[in-house]
Amino acid sequence: MDQRTAEPDRNYSISPVSLYGEFTLTGNPKVRCAVSLTERDLIVQRLTSAPAGRSKVALSLKDCVGCRAYRADDNADPAAYLAVYFYPLTRRWMSPGRSRHRAEHSFRVAALQDPRANLEEAEKWARAVRERAARPQSPRSDGGALSVLSRPSRMMLLVNPQSGKGQALTLYNNHIQPMLNEAGVTHTLVITERQNHARELVKEADMSQWDALVIMSGDGLLFEVINGLLERADWEEAIRTPMGILPGGSGNGLAASVHHYSGLPAPAAATMRGRDQSLHCFLSSRTSRRSLSPPRWLQQAVLQRLWPQCVWYYSRLNVGFARATRIKASLVSTEELLVSCGFLLCQGLVAHMDLVSIHLCSGLRLFSFLSMAWGFVADVDIESEKYRHVGAARFTVGTLVRLASLRVYRGRLAYLPAPEDDHSEVEGSRNDVTLRCNGQASSLDPSRDSPRPKTFHNSCHSNNSCKARGRRESAPCRSASGALAGPPDSLLPPLDQPLPGDWVVVQEEDFVLMLAMYQSHLAEDLLAAPDATPDDGVIHLFYVRAGISRAALLKLFLAMEKGAHVGANCRHMVHAKVRALRLEPLSPKGVITVDGEVVEYGPVQAEVHRGLGRLITG
Repeated sequence: MDQRTAEPDRNYSISPVSLYGEFTLTGNPKVRCAVSLTERDLIVQRLTSAPAGRSKVALSLKDCVGCRAYRADDNADPAAYLAVYFYPLTRRWMSPGRSRHRAEHSFRVAALQDPRANLEEAEKWARAVRERAARPQSPRSDGGALSVLSRPSRMMLLVNPQSGKGQALTLYNNHIQPMLNEAGVTHTLVITERQNHARELVKEADMSQWDALVIMSGDGLLFEVINGLLERADWEEAIRTPMGILPGGSGNGLAASVHHYSGLPAPAAATMRGRDQSLHCFLSSRTSRRSLSPPRWLQQAVLQRLWPQCVWYYSRLNVGFARATRIKASLVSTEELLVSCGFLLCQGLVAHMDLVSIHLCSGLRLFSFLSMAWGFVADVDIESEKYRHVGAARFTVGTLVRLASLRVYRGRLAYLPAPEDDHSEVEGSRNDVTLRCNGQASSLDPSRDSPRPKTFHNSCHSNNSCKARGRRESAPCRSASGALAGPPDSLLPPLDQPLPGDWVVVQEEDFVLMLAMYQSHLAEDLLAAPDATPDDGVIHLFYVRAGISRAALLKLFLAMEKGAHVGANCRHMVHAKVRALRLEPLSPKGVITVDGEVVEYGPVQAEVHRGLGRLITG
């Protein structure tokens, strides 16, 4: 058979061919192709004398975001054009691993001399491709898919231009706007101008005009949006509005989690290859500080007076950093993470998302989607603000500085184990005694604990008191009537009341950190809760007791890049899956953060509400 007039190979795909045509390439009209559309693929075969296997490619429709038909500006050209936009997973150049990259396939449709007939043929193909690409190709592995956004979708896209390195608008213009246009997603861009601008906006907005709210920023802007929705009088309906996340800040924990749920490799910081190679060489060096030259990113990030202190300390740690902290080939850059999350946004699959109700000692109530932290993690998050201009590298710098002057905090902790996990805490030490509440006295009463051990405390504790911080504390979540908004908390008694008898109490002691996670990632390169899913109804509680060495703590965070800290058998770390928790800090100064935002310092308690929100997960 003449290869130039070959019929489509219907055995190439299991799905039957629904459309077939022969077109030329837009950029090269001398190349003619046979194009076949099945339920799953767009099959393109060049009509040449070469063997068929070498000239044929199957483009999976699960990687397609959109398709359009159009006429050229030249009225003398009777042809129409068909452009199909794909974002397939491809291998990285010069490094292992895969990431999504844009691929446009454009064809010239000129079977007839009638321009209108050619355009109708191209539009028929465009409709068919869009229809098949919009169908869910396979169920999600985590079973979390709930629904699909209506098409065409109307999105409000909120961008914080100051987040991260201040490049969110540039990233939007270069990546997100073209992708949404290709996908046919109608969106209105809103640039936030001040703190709580987004919160005020969604609190008063007519939500019937929008099919989804999309946030392009760090995690703080989504925190504003969620609490703004729950302050509305119609919060029960408003909180069901699907929310999408695009990474534009420093931490990008939820964006990294969404990427993780899609089954792709874990993300890392944009400058991972350059930044961490310099950092890891610096950490593994055993030479004197005079022979070390600070990497440029660290010169910019750390005040020059801090560099000698870091070199002096870390050059003396006998830790196998070179082996333990190799650059992982499967990691992706922040730009790759943005493209991945943009692609998942265009796919439009919506899942339930857990939200956590948090009560502060003043009676204020907030809702959280990512994490609550006290101690080391909160200190690094807040104190690294001064290094914001280096993006995600700020957390690495903050970690080094805080490790050099490690703090401990006195406090009391209690939690309600998740039903399927009553006895699954991962503890490295059998000396960590826990007590069950009897309900007759305050569950965290220190008089019921063993004598307080003599433990050294860093006298400075935290330099960030609530009144002196540059970040404003979050406002309460209240409805228009003034009452606390959102669903009632069935597991939490008032903060000044005893806890029920089925809670577990950790004896009063010194902590290095307490971290409560409800998504998988704390930041782009920190897989803090590897078993987490968007709607598992669980808070993943981690706490690290005092006594851990600086080297061991650093190893723990390095292991967290792959989620290996959970099985690291660190005797100072405890991990438990819980439904509610209560924390009472006893140190006079400290920092508590919720989704990376500073909140009032003092007793706090939290309860998870399973599937309260909606998240676009692709």
